[in-house]
Amino acid sequence: MTDSYSSLTQIKGDIALGKTTVEKLVKGYLDKISANRRLNAFNEVFKDEALINARKVDLRIKDGTAGKLAGMVIAIKDNICYKGHKVSASSKILENFTSVYSATIVDRLLAEDAVIIGRCNCDEFAMGASNENSFFGPVKNYADETRVPGGSSGGSAVAVQAGMCHAAIGTDTGGSVRQPASFCGLIGLKPTYGRISRHGIIAYASSFDQVGPITKSIEDAALLLEVMAGTDEYDSTLKDIPVPEYSKNIAAPAPKKIAYMQEALSSPGVDDEVKNNLVRYIDKLRADGHTVKPIAFELLDYLVPTYYILAMAEASSNLSRYDGVHYGYRSPDSVDLVSTYKKSRSEGFGKEVKRRIMLGTFVLSAGYYDAYFAKAQKVRRMIREKTEAILKEYDFIMVPTAPEPAFPIGKRPKDPVVTYLADIFTVQASLTGAPAISLPSGNNTKGLPLGLQLLSKHFHEQELLNFSRYFLELQKI
Repeated sequence: MTDSYSSLTQIKGDIALGKTTVEKLVKGYLDKISANRRLNAFNEVFKDEALINARKVDLRIKDGTAGKLAGMVIAIKDNICYKGHKVSASSKILENFTSVYSATIVDRLLAEDAVIIGRCNCDEFAMGASNENSFFGPVKNYADETRVPGGSSGGSAVAVQAGMCHAAIGTDTGGSVRQPASFCGLIGLKPTYGRISRHGIIAYASSFDQVGPITKSIEDAALLLEVMAGTDEYDSTLKDIPVPEYSKNIAAPAPKKIAYMQEALSSPGVDDEVKNNLVRYIDKLRADGHTVKPIAFELLDYLVPTYYILAMAEASSNLSRYDGVHYGYRSPDSVDLVSTYKKSRSEGFGKEVKRRIMLGTFVLSAGYYDAYFAKAQKVRRMIREKTEAILKEYDFIMVPTAPEPAFPIGKRPKDPVVTYLADIFTVQASLTGAPAISLPSGNNTKGLPLGLQLLSKHFHEQELLNFSRYFLELQKI
């Protein structure tokens, strides 16, 4: 069974023994996709192409010329461009748009013989934390189909969770890889901003967006990071820092100093079982020789407002190109240029996207720019400086990935501000550009997955991966 593999190493072992082939794996995943259509994880499945590519990889394996990812069948989020394939960001306004080039990460994954099986549903333009804001409808959590999978990379997470692919690639702007990974019992990694190219990723908020893998093992997360990372002439925000062989350098960590936010245990907005889960791991880590201490993060209340002011402003700018003229949806009721703009955008964008565009336009407008956008930039710098000061003293900051487990579909409060507060623990890494990882940490009494998040210094992904593998082994004790 395809979902019995937790790592690519296991798959490669069985291929070497003749127990399976990449083609058989793809067929198995396609059967799972067909059987789980109700979950709505995929916007499109590349059935025939995936089988053809699988056969090619099988031949390269026999020839001894296969790449690092030979045997890995992955899905990509529907905001990642793949030449000759549709990409819509789960929005009506990009319905039937075909990409004319591939994202840098897609080229790198294919060059190492990964097989891409389809594109996954997501919140429209990656705006959301539940995967309910999609033109193609909500995605359902495989652990409990009445609940959300998290967002915005919910389809990517469910595809892995339900065994419809081995791993998936999402994007993380304010937690959109980490939170779905938490809700689905998986590993979700957001690398340092500037580690992976954003070329070919449909932009939401350019100073936050980052590509990240969703996997079942640390080794696979490390390998995918290793393949996707590195400089790219098409993305000037990348740092010219050598890419280590993360997957080969995973080692047991020495005792570490870990900080946890005391607000995560004192806040009434955090679910009691989430608090108890954090306390359980604090005790485990201390018992195993690590220093774990509480810290106060005085700027905690400013994290979500700062993130949303800046992200919405950038979204307003980035989404101005979707105007009904150049490509994508054009309203059939438009009669002139102005009505083309107005009707195409109002009909093509969903409610949440329109809300964020309007708020972003407001905070950038004359008379409000200094009061909101400029001030938020200053607070962002303060948050980064405070976070870096903590990480000079401690190796990691540990917090719950989300303040609650997966919530019921359609049950969110009507006040969007309440919904935005769900990002309270994930936006710190986004605002500071630091790497962070969500790790599965058991289930609550209802059987819903819970996740804990570790945040570390810029470009310290190796240390983060090393400790993460140890952390997952600690669960077994």
